[in-house]
This record gives sequence, structure tokens and C-alpha cells, in this order.
Amino acid sequence: MKRTYVLTLACPDKPGIVHAVSGFLYERGGNIEEAAQYNDPATGLFFMRVQFGCDQHTFDDLKTQLRFFADPFRMQWQLNSTDQPMRTVIFVSKEGHCLNDLLFRVKSGLLGLDIRAIISNHREFYQLAASYNVPFHHIPVTPATKAQAEAKQLEIVEGEGAELVVLARYMQILSDDMCRRLAGRAINIHHSFLPSFKGAKPYFQAHDRGVKLIGATAHYVTADLDEGPIIEQGVERVDHTFRVEDLAATGRDTESLVLARAVKWHSEHRVLLDGHKTVIFR
Repeated sequence: MKRTYVLTLACPDKPGIVHAVSGFLYERGGNIEEAAQYNDPATGLFFMRVQFGCDQHTFDDLKTQLRFFADPFRMQWQLNSTDQPMRTVIFVSKEGHCLNDLLFRVKSGLLGLDIRAIISNHREFYQLAASYNVPFHHIPVTPATKAQAEAKQLEIVEGEGAELVVLARYMQILSDDMCRRLAGRAINIHHSFLPSFKGAKPYFQAHDRGVKLIGATAHYVTADLDEGPIIEQGVERVDHTFRVEDLAATGRDTESLVLARAVKWHSEHRVLLDGHKTVIFR
């Protein structure tokens, strides 16, 4: 039976990589359905994403053969099958617009996710989770219990085999250890076009400064707060007639859309890390 795979890779750039990859797939009966590549002149690295169909080799066979193929190119690579939605755990606090948007998109078939659990430090959205038949875990977090809370969270994430963790307006700062454990598979949505207003009440700060754009930034989580590689950003124009409530409402809409785009691209293996930046094959 024909299965579809996505191969992503990064390696030092040199002539012939595209030819070698396409030849490797052709020799194994692979039919390329989509391909994109990028050479970063600043780092000398080559990035590629190939989606292909193949019915002559199993997933495990392809991975074994790719290991031998990739070594001479010093490739970092991943092979993923498209037949299973990405196992995901969502973290949320008291603002549920991003959570609600993601759940609706998955239910509507717009996002290829298998949402295995919702984790929250508050109880507000247990009924929303139940309406989508998603397990809800209430794990309170205080300075005194932070380590124990994160241990429980990680137990759920690992127990569900989560390939992706989405911080859908989860208003707790993750510890350095937690960030390291989730490196490359945790996406956060920030309520501004980074770098911008940080700290409490960003929309009050924005209103006080008379901003003309409201933005949102989706990025990977790192130990450096709100400094992780950026995946997607969006802005909406506003003016002097907007009240704080209007700015916040515009911000919520922008956050939901930006986060959904970032999650979709990640779930389709379209995001490759390039140091502290990302390469996005849309």
C-alpha cells in the first residue's frame, strides 16, 4: 500500500544535494509530490523538505537506508509519515480564545492534530475540553509547587507520546529544565509583535503609547523568555478610536490566527530550525 512521507533535512551546502536526494528516492520507487529547498548564505547550510509517496519500502526500511545515505553529507534529517495526525498536548490558563480556536480547527479537519490532553493551572475550560472529548488535567502552580507541577505536566506529555506542546496563552513561565525537555516541540503565542511591550497589561501599555499596530508572535519555547525562534507573526492596524477593550479583542483574533498557522506548519513538518531562526517551507 502506498504511503506518503515527509523528509526534512539540513546539512552543509554543496553542489548535487538535490540531485542526490531525488535520486535516492527514485531508486526506491519514491514519487516526489512536493519539494522545496533553501540555502542560507549566512551559515552555509542547506535545508530541504520533500513530500513523497512510496509503496516499495516500509517506513523502517527507508529510515535505515537514509542513515547510510545521509552520513557523507553530514545531514541532520527526519522522516515522518503523514498518515497519523501529530500527537499534541495543549497548555492553557484563563484566556481560552486560542484553545477554542485550535479545538474547532481540529474538529473541522483544518489541523492535522491528535489532541491528547489539555493541561491548565485553572479550571475554567474543563467543560470546553469535555465538549470535544479531550481529557482535562487541572494542575495548580505556585512558586512552592512549581517543580512538582512541572513533573506532573511532563509525565502527561511523555505518557501521551506528545510530539507537540502548544502554550495557548498559558501564563506561567516554564523552568529552564522544562524548556530543555520540550526543546523544538513547544510553541508559545505571545501577545505582541516581538520585541514589544513586556510584562503585565500589555494592551494598557499599548493604549497609553497610542500604538497603530496590534500584533502577535508564535515562537518556539526556549529558556530565554520570549526569545525563541520565531515561526509566525501577524499585525492588525488600529487607531486612536480603539479602547483598551477593542485592542484586546483585536489582539485575541490575531493571536488565534498566528498560533494556528504556526501549529499547522509545525504539524506538517514545514518548519526547520536554523540556529535562532526558522526556515518555513509553506
